Amino acid sequence: MDTWGILEGAGENKHVIRVGTRKSQLARIQTDSVVEMLSKRFPSTRFEIVAMSTTGDKILDTALSKIGEKSLFTKELENALEKNEVDLVVHSLKDLPTSLPHGFTIGAVCKRENPYDAVVFHPKKSGNTLSTLPEKSVIGTSSLRRAAQLKKKFPHLEFKDIRGNLNTRLKKLDEQEDFSAIVLAAAGLRRMGWENRIGQILTSDECLYAVGQGALAVEVRTKDQDILSMVSALQDPETVLRCVAERAFMKRLEGGCSVPVAVSTVVKDLQLYLTGAVYSLDGSDSLKETMQSCVNFPQQEVEGPNDDVQHVGITALGVSQQALESAQCLGTGLADLLLSKGAKEILTVARQLNDSR
Repeated sequence: MDTWGILEGAGENKHVIRVGTRKSQLARIQTDSVVEMLSKRFPSTRFEIVAMSTTGDKILDTALSKIGEKSLFTKELENALEKNEVDLVVHSLKDLPTSLPHGFTIGAVCKRENPYDAVVFHPKKSGNTLSTLPEKSVIGTSSLRRAAQLKKKFPHLEFKDIRGNLNTRLKKLDEQEDFSAIVLAAAGLRRMGWENRIGQILTSDECLYAVGQGALAVEVRTKDQDILSMVSALQDPETVLRCVAERAFMKRLEGGCSVPVAVSTVVKDLQLYLTGAVYSLDGSDSLKETMQSCVNFPQQEVEGPNDDVQHVGITALGVSQQALESAQCLGTGLADLLLSKGAKEILTVARQLNDSR
């Protein structure tokens, strides 16, 4: 575990807040961006970053969907939060389970980056799209969700697991001949400054994205009202509502990284639209529906520490409770619609096949 002061020359009398993060370069960039936003809003506070490795960072020879651990990238960080070694933790929201351990909450969901998936091509294959790659070209992805959708959309391609952080996966792509392309979150590539490597952004018609993809979450101890109030300054109401709907959809389906579940959300004309889908592992069997709900409710003033209610692990101070409840009911309702059409059977088979591979 390593710690460093994020504000150089900070005065000794400044209050210190310790911020937990994973050690990867992307995680540190994301955490730095959150600390920068907090520093601007709270100049009398000094922020120290505490970086640590998680289970998901250490197990690199097994597909994420095979490990069977719900908190692969969060457990060690939450342990530090529980022991008061850190005061808040910055995560990629898509890494956080829909039910958090007792005593923790997501105190802020920051404005979302592009949530879509991006294709990065081998240098020899640049200028292509997935549809123009030769027959039997191998595409690297560690996501069952991506593979299931793309297998159906591009049956001429083959898909193979690839693990490691962004740097590792790009190195494997560029220095070996194993893959013609890899699929990654556009948000991560943009945050790393590697937007020039994006050869294709996948549309909703090609690949719905992961629940919470592109959004950063700040996790805190539920009882720390001062910290909760502080981080709530970073809350982006539209992103919160979209992600509450997505997480409620995932929770009702009991989905995770071991089954292919995908979403897309948009707020337009005061309506929140949620598209959700479930897939068999090879994409041949799927269910996909869209529902909408009004989220036009007045924002509420925060009156006191007992007024916060969690919605799928998120405490959104200052965001209308009616709007949050509407978003949560939208996600649950869409999941119930898919379940009534046979989603549970599709996901059960997908889980069993994945476990047996």
